[in-house]
Amino acid sequence: MSARRVETSTAATHPRETMSLFGHREAELTLLNAYRSGRIAHAWLIGGAQGTGKATLAYRMARFVLAHRDPLAPDVQAAATLEISRSDPVARHVATGAHGGLLSLERTLNDKGVMRTVITVDETRETISFFGSTAAAEGWRVCIVDTVDELNANAANALLKVLEEPPRRSLFLLVSHAPARVLPTIQSRCRKLLLRPLSAADVIRAAAEATQKPVDDPSLAEAAAAADGSVARALTLLGGDALKLHQRTAALLNSLPRVNPRELHDLGDSLSGSDRAVLGTFIDSVDRWIAERLRSDDANANANLPRLARLAEVWEKIGRAARDTAEYNLERKPLVFSVFGMLAEAIR
Repeated sequence: MSARRVETSTAATHPRETMSLFGHREAELTLLNAYRSGRIAHAWLIGGAQGTGKATLAYRMARFVLAHRDPLAPDVQAAATLEISRSDPVARHVATGAHGGLLSLERTLNDKGVMRTVITVDETRETISFFGSTAAAEGWRVCIVDTVDELNANAANALLKVLEEPPRRSLFLLVSHAPARVLPTIQSRCRKLLLRPLSAADVIRAAAEATQKPVDDPSLAEAAAAADGSVARALTLLGGDALKLHQRTAALLNSLPRVNPRELHDLGDSLSGSDRAVLGTFIDSVDRWIAERLRSDDANANANLPRLARLAEVWEKIGRAARDTAEYNLERKPLVFSVFGMLAEAIR
């Protein structure tokens, strides 16, 4: 299934403001060692499940490089992590989006104040002028794409042109929720770095820092258990009644192919309104349930091939329906009945 994002509201800060990195020690050392070798690859494709810290790692790397221009300097050679002080001018400028050596490509609001579903070609073409500028020529220039999955076709081609002829002292950090689906021509120009889902303990620590809750707060453990290694998912579940909604949705999904119309009506009513976080929690719960079924069926793929194909097809249909519902603010109850109807048919 192609990567998608239904807008949710969480307590998370933007990755450019996040100084701490939980887990991923091996991945951090891979980047650090590559930099201080003096021969770092100019482009990295940082892949993994959504909410596991890919963008946080990318900004952590960007801050370090921008603060330490010389990879062979003694302080870089002695560094144990990519951490720099929050009070460092580079950290402050990155946090406010005001560092001249860093370009971030991500989805933006359109003229109507609505979040675009893709990163446009016009935004991506900023990389040409950014890397062509003579300002800060003595330092590094870093471009973070969060996420490369959201580049439209023209934008992906525009990025590819810059990757094909990278300027000196340039570094591209491409974040992807589905790295295998990134254009092969882009993949071939990147070194790949895959992040694994975080442990429950790391999710709890990260969520505790983001929410200022004590690490032994029971709600953190509950959210982490349902988050499947994703801090973003845990933070979403901690908001309002999101965890209860997830548990309720999961219980109904586990009863399939039986469907209780009354309970579906009640679930549809609980999704009413324009709160995208609620819709995001529902779709996220469905996504996780389908992914688990696909993994379990994949263990016996030959026997379950037709079922695998049906589930994968339904997953794509649900993704399109969810995006339409979110983008056009459609009624949620028909979506709930459609989702459960398609899934019940797929697993019979």
